Amino acid sequence: MTKTNAVRVRLLPDAVRREAFAETSRFRGEFYECLTARRDELSELVDAVLCAEGAVRSPVDLTLLPEHRRGHGAMYGDLNHGRINIGRLRTLPAGLSLPRIDGGRLVLAVDVSPWLRSDAPCSADRLFCHVHGRAKTASQFIPGQPYSSVAVLEPGATSWTAVLDTVRLGPANDATAITAAQLRGVVERLITEGRWQTGNPDIVIVSDAGYDVTRLARVPHDLPAELAGRVRSDRVMRLPKPPGTHGVNGRPPPHGPEFRSAEPETWPEPTITTATDTTNYGKAETQAWDRVHPRLTHRSSRLDHDDELFLAEGTLMRSKVEHLSKNRDAPPVWL
Repeated sequence: MTKTNAVRVRLLPDAVRREAFAETSRFRGEFYECLTARRDELSELVDAVLCAEGAVRSPVDLTLLPEHRRGHGAMYGDLNHGRINIGRLRTLPAGLSLPRIDGGRLVLAVDVSPWLRSDAPCSADRLFCHVHGRAKTASQFIPGQPYSSVAVLEPGATSWTAVLDTVRLGPANDATAITAAQLRGVVERLITEGRWQTGNPDIVIVSDAGYDVTRLARVPHDLPAELAGRVRSDRVMRLPKPPGTHGVNGRPPPHGPEFRSAEPETWPEPTITTATDTTNYGKAETQAWDRVHPRLTHRSSRLDHDDELFLAEGTLMRSKVEHLSKNRDAPPVWL
C-alpha cells in the first residue's frame, strides 16, 4: 500500500490575476520614473532587496543575487550617485487602490518604528530607541533610528499593511510636529489622487498613547479627517465649563469639573452607551462623553501662541470587554 500526500492549491481567477499584474506593472513603471539618475542600476538594486531571502545585512550580498546583474563597483556607484525624486515617490502610494472599512471609509494608522543600529556607531543621527521585550519589565533602550510611518488599515486578520509614507525622526526634530505635517501631507495627497471625494466618509486617523493627541487634533481641522488617539487610563480631563448663572458676578471659570479616568465617581452620565456581544471576548461595552478637553498648562510646544491656551474639545470613549483570549483580564481602553 502506498500513501499519497495531496496538496490543494487555490488559484486566483484569471481576471483577478490580470488586474493585480496590471496594477503591479503600472506601479513598477511609475516607480522607475521616480528615479532621476542611474535608473537601471537603482531598479535592479531594489529588485535585489525585494527578492532577497530574509533581512539584508550588507549591500555587498545583493550583488550575489540573480536580480542584480552588475558588479560591486556598480552597486556602490548606485548608492553614491543615484538620485530619487522623493516628492513624486511619496505621491505614488496614494494613487494605488487602498483597502477600506465601514462602508468605504479610509482608516490610517500612525506609529513610530525603530531601525536598531547598535552595531553602527558611525551612523549619523542615531537615537536611543525604546524597545519592548516579551516580559512586562524587559523593555530597554537601544541605539537606532526611529521612523514615523503612516499605513492604511484593513478589516480582518492580516499581517499586510499598505504603507503610505515614512519619515525619519532626527535628534533635533519635534516628533509631534513632524507627524502632524506628515499626516496633513498624506491626507492632501489622497484627496489629490481622488482616493477621497466629496460625499465619502471622513478619513479616520488612529494613534497610540505616545502621541500628543491635543496637538495632533489641530491638524485635520480643515481636512475631511477625524483623529482617534489612545490616552492613558489614569488621564485627568476637564468637562465643559458650566453655563453662566444670572446674578453671579465675576469671571466664569474656563474649565468644568475634573474627569478622572481612574475614579468612576467623577464621571457624569455618558452621552451614549453601546453594548455588543462578541465571539471571542464576551460582551463589549463602550461609553462616550462629549465635549471633554485636557487642561493645558505648559507652553513648551506652543510658544507661537501669545493668547490663552486653546481648548481642544473632543469625545472621550471608554471601551471594555469581558475577557481576552484564555480568559485573561481585559483592562479598559480609553480613546
